[in-house]
Amino acid sequence: MAAYCCAMTQKPNISSKPVVRFLDRTTPPHIVTLVLMAGLSAMTINVFLPALPEMTAYFGTEYRVMQLSVAIFLGVNAVLQLVVGPLSDRYGRRPVLIGGILIFLLATLGAIFAPTAGVFLVLRATQAGIVTAMVLSRAIVRDMVPGEEAAQMIAYVTMGMSLVPMVAPSVGGILTSHYGWQSSFWLLFGVGLLLLAMVFFDAGETAPKRTGSMMDTLRGFPELLKSQRFLGYALSAATASGAYFAFLGGAPFVGSTLFGLSEDRLGLYMAAPAVGYFFGNFLAGKFSTRLGMNTMIMIGASVSTLGILGSLVLFLLDHATPESFFFFITFVGLGNGMQLPNSIAGSLSVRPHLAGTAAGLGGSMYIGGGAILAAFAGSVLTVEGGALPLLYIMAAASGASILAAIWVVRRERVIAAS
Repeated sequence: MAAYCCAMTQKPNISSKPVVRFLDRTTPPHIVTLVLMAGLSAMTINVFLPALPEMTAYFGTEYRVMQLSVAIFLGVNAVLQLVVGPLSDRYGRRPVLIGGILIFLLATLGAIFAPTAGVFLVLRATQAGIVTAMVLSRAIVRDMVPGEEAAQMIAYVTMGMSLVPMVAPSVGGILTSHYGWQSSFWLLFGVGLLLLAMVFFDAGETAPKRTGSMMDTLRGFPELLKSQRFLGYALSAATASGAYFAFLGGAPFVGSTLFGLSEDRLGLYMAAPAVGYFFGNFLAGKFSTRLGMNTMIMIGASVSTLGILGSLVLFLLDHATPESFFFFITFVGLGNGMQLPNSIAGSLSVRPHLAGTAAGLGGSMYIGGGAILAAFAGSVLTVEGGALPLLYIMAAASGASILAAIWVVRRERVIAAS
């Protein structure tokens, strides 16, 4: 990461890499700002999960209604990414980023004072404005460096970012047990204010200047969708992250209802995949340029699948424990940490002039798939069925990511041979 901070230039030039100065709006964002951009997006997904049982009682509704706060957030997140990418390609990263953070701050304040579950869910959906930070952190990296260097940089950014979801559920569980469910959202509001200040004073514009209408920019969608390589990379990321989002949708039920874990203990255990993700990002940053994106994608997908299958075997043998369940989920995080930076960098590199659009479209695909799987996982779980439906869903998603990775590898061989 030190090399990254010292070696960037203001323009995305392969041969001349720029200098980045912290809190200087005339240069690209510092890595600290990029990590915070990605980190708050991740924190918003999982910091409040240990509070779901308390929120269910507070609003006088059913658990499956409050669990929709995960799926709704991810669904709106997916739709917004279709807009954020092209907007940032046309008008620049900086104004779109600041607008998204402001929307997030207003929605977070509203959620804290929501009078009913329905109002809360609407405001929770509006919180998805923070997706601009996640999408544009990747597009900005691709503005600065090309190809497999982008995979390495994205891995380092997400490695720093992964510390947030590693700690956030534990912090959320502790805050909830002492101060109530609203405390997690006050935490989000405070971090959002910090991010707004960091972006305002540090994030210089990195997008190439463009002319033409918004419709000209939107024509990038069919161009990307016609590319088999883009689709392969995007589907690889979508199915891999889908396994993790299914876990987010079902793990609170498995932990609290099936295993009887307390809120703070559940929050601690739910950090397990983030621990794996951190080390997976480290391995991606260290080996992506050496082994290549496709090799790292295959390794990561295989590790995730094996971890899920290990947990599934223990449940089928009736030897599962809370510790074994969350231990094996760590391998899902480890595999995703190796796979996702490379899948994302691959999708951004297919059409470099459409980096923002590709970041939005690809992100929409894997967040949208995650939303569907999170909602599905939460809806099929029952005390009688146990954790098996969740693990079947996760295994199917992770296995599909291997097939998508194979598709990419074969397509690259066809291109190389022609």
